[in-house]
Amino acid sequence: MAISFDNALGIHQHAVEARVKRAEVLANNLANADTPGFKARDVDFQAMMQKAQESMSGFNMSKTHDAHMDTSTPGADGELLYRVPHQPSVDGNTVDAQQEQTRFMRNAMDFQASFQFLNSKFSGLTKALKGE
Repeated sequence: MAISFDNALGIHQHAVEARVKRAEVLANNLANADTPGFKARDVDFQAMMQKAQESMSGFNMSKTHDAHMDTSTPGADGELLYRVPHQPSVDGNTVDAQQEQTRFMRNAMDFQASFQFLNSKFSGLTKALKGE
C-alpha cells in the first residue's frame, strides 16, 4: 500500500511554503524601506491556505468555459498584493519599517509552529514505518 504524502502531511506542507514566500516578500519590503517610491507588498496567507484546502479536498470550482465567472480569490495563488499605508511618506514609499519588522517576526514564529507540526507528522510516519 503506497503512502500519499499529501494525505499524510495535510495542510502543513502548504503552510510552510506560504510562510517562506511571505518571509521573502516582507524581507524585500524591509530592504527597500528607504527607497523612494517603493510600494510595500504582501501575500494573502489566508487565501493561499483556502486554495490549498480546496485543492486537497477535491471540491474546488473550475472554470470550464470562457463565459464563466472567475471564482478565484485575489492573492490565492501567492500573487503579491499592495499594502495600504497608515501614513504615506513624502517620497511615496509605503513601507513602515516597524510594522514590517513586527509582521516579519510574527511570520517567523508562525513558520516555526508550522514547521513543528510538519516535523511531528514526519516523526509519526517514521514511527509507523518502523512499527513502533
